[in-house]
Amino acid sequence: MVSYIYRFEKVLTIREQEKNETEIAYKESVRSFEEIATKLFELLKKKEDLIEFQQERLAVGSSIEEVHHYARFIDSLEKTIADVQQKVVQARAKMNWHEEKLLEKNLEVRKFEKMREKDFKVFQQEQDRIEGIFLDEISSLTYNKREIR
Repeated sequence: MVSYIYRFEKVLTIREQEKNETEIAYKESVRSFEEIATKLFELLKKKEDLIEFQQERLAVGSSIEEVHHYARFIDSLEKTIADVQQKVVQARAKMNWHEEKLLEKNLEVRKFEKMREKDFKVFQQEQDRIEGIFLDEISSLTYNKREIR
């Protein structure tokens, strides 16, 4: 019996490698997005806490110098937040792009795997047909051998 060899095995292997590389890039983009989003969350929490602290200080009474100091600090924090929000948008876009590429690679690999399955079925059917012919020949030879005796 002949062993099965898929004619596109090398192509499938390359596509699987590409898919794995794309998957690694996607996971890295997700990690980067989560890192930047966490930083944004921490900055927003810091701003919220600072505003709350400033409100408490205003209720108790604080100097104009202290009010100006907190106002400048909040302005600076808002600029940093705007910066990080932009980075979050970019990281999300990059993550979505990598996700699309990963889906494309998965689809490509699945197509080649499906083709291999179909090709293997055809191979098995052909092998079964050849085996049937072979068995028919053997039974004919056996029958003829008995008749000759």
